[in-house]
Amino acid sequence: MCFLCYMKFRIHLLIQIILWALVWLILSLKQEDLTQFATRNSIAFGFQILAIILASYYIAPKLLFQKKHIIFIVVSIGTIALFAFLSTGMSIDPPVRIRPDMPDGPPPFLRGGPHPPSSFLIHLLLITVSYFLSILVETFLFAQKKEEAMAKQTAALAESELKFLKMQINPHFLFNSLNNIYALSMTNSEKTPESIHSLSEMLRYVIYDCERPKVPIEKEIHYIENFIELFKLRSSKKFNISFNNLLENTAIEVAPMLFIIFIENAFKHSGIEKGGDSFVTITLTSSDNHIYFLVENSLPKEKINKDKNSGIGLVNAKKRLEIYYPNKHNLEIAANGTYSVNLTLNINE
Repeated sequence: MCFLCYMKFRIHLLIQIILWALVWLILSLKQEDLTQFATRNSIAFGFQILAIILASYYIAPKLLFQKKHIIFIVVSIGTIALFAFLSTGMSIDPPVRIRPDMPDGPPPFLRGGPHPPSSFLIHLLLITVSYFLSILVETFLFAQKKEEAMAKQTAALAESELKFLKMQINPHFLFNSLNNIYALSMTNSEKTPESIHSLSEMLRYVIYDCERPKVPIEKEIHYIENFIELFKLRSSKKFNISFNNLLENTAIEVAPMLFIIFIENAFKHSGIEKGGDSFVTITLTSSDNHIYFLVENSLPKEKINKDKNSGIGLVNAKKRLEIYYPNKHNLEIAANGTYSVNLTLNINE
């Protein structure tokens, strides 16, 4: 048991003992003879404390929380019965004194009337109540500790998964961009330096800004614009690419590299490189608490051969949405004449 856990155990154990001491103190206030009351009940109080310590330190953690339920029941019954028996046997019951000034004479049980509950039953009741209240407290604390441990484990797993997903994103983006620059360099294009500049800005964003869990959406927008410009530099022909940035507040923070995965997918599967009627349309809008992202692309007439890594980007994006926006996003993907991705993010903290 670590030192901090030991201190917490001592504190909540001490609290239980103090509470029972207060209960006995309140009961003693109604007694005429405090010495007689203390003599009669001090042993019972001592066994109550012993039962609380045993339940808290051993029986609950070693038996109940380890799911040894039958052993727990047997040990609990035996412990309570044994403590009640010992407490009764060791207690000193002062003799009943009959004073001549008693208005009603001797107590009823001395006159053949009903006897009060035996000392054993009284001690059994007291020890049972204190024992099971202690078990209840330990169960509550155990459940709370388990919940905290699960929350920490979930957070650690999410952080680890995020790092792994980012490692997948960066090489994926770099591979596509270098392919674009390579195509330009093969034709000795004058656009090569410009494309390298755009790529350097994109790399700066990925390396430095994407380490943060959230970034201003204007950085994402700038990244998307660089991506589009880099794509356009591949050829002198016109591409039907539309980016509609309708955001009013560009300081809104979002998860980095979230939209680009869907945009890369649209460029890759639209057949836009061949020109013609192919298109890619990107729209970003927002309301007070939501961001709406829509990317739509044409479907090529000829089937595009997919590589073995096809689909990794979309799986990656869905995982990141689950981690960054659990129950705060809606993703709809449809293919009906065109291919569209409609994403809604709830950004209300």
